[in-house]
Amino acid sequence: MSIPYLLILFRFLLAPIILFLSYFMTESAAYIVLVLMFLGLISDIFDGIIARKMKIDTEKMRRLDSQTDLIFWLSIAVSCYLIYPELIKENLIGVLAVVLIEALCYGVSLIKFGKETCTHAFVSKIWGLTLLATFTCLLGFAYGGWMMKICIILGLISQLDVILIILFLPKWTHDIPSFYHAILIRKGIEFKKSKYLNS
Repeated sequence: MSIPYLLILFRFLLAPIILFLSYFMTESAAYIVLVLMFLGLISDIFDGIIARKMKIDTEKMRRLDSQTDLIFWLSIAVSCYLIYPELIKENLIGVLAVVLIEALCYGVSLIKFGKETCTHAFVSKIWGLTLLATFTCLLGFAYGGWMMKICIILGLISQLDVILIILFLPKWTHDIPSFYHAILIRKGIEFKKSKYLNS
């Protein structure tokens, strides 16, 4: 098994460990989960870099990476609830809205293409950074506040962008920077993807 696949597997295996620690240790696990989150983030960064260097960043790998990311970050989100439930409940409506629109993204993609979404869109990457900051605030400082609210707003915007990408795409494609680029694809207009943001 190549290094990128091992890094993806590592991130996948972190998810149940994070949930186990959060459930049984609650607040005592906060800093451990925080460290595991950053280890998972590092693996996520380097699996793509190494895969591109090795020229094995295939559709299969991109899809596997995307689904593993979903599982990993969901485990972090659930762990935050298990460790600091009151902080999550303060923004429960917003959190549920993000979860529902994420599910809608997958539903729309499965209905239209028979495949899960795998856009790696630019706004989604920005949201990923705010998720990282929010989870760091929660796990490291037991604070949600304005950071969580910004995260929720960006989460809704990013998922709306993905839904529009799916609706505009004439056929399933991975690594689409935004819904504007999906419109360009639909019109048959070529564009150059960033080597740093997309494969």
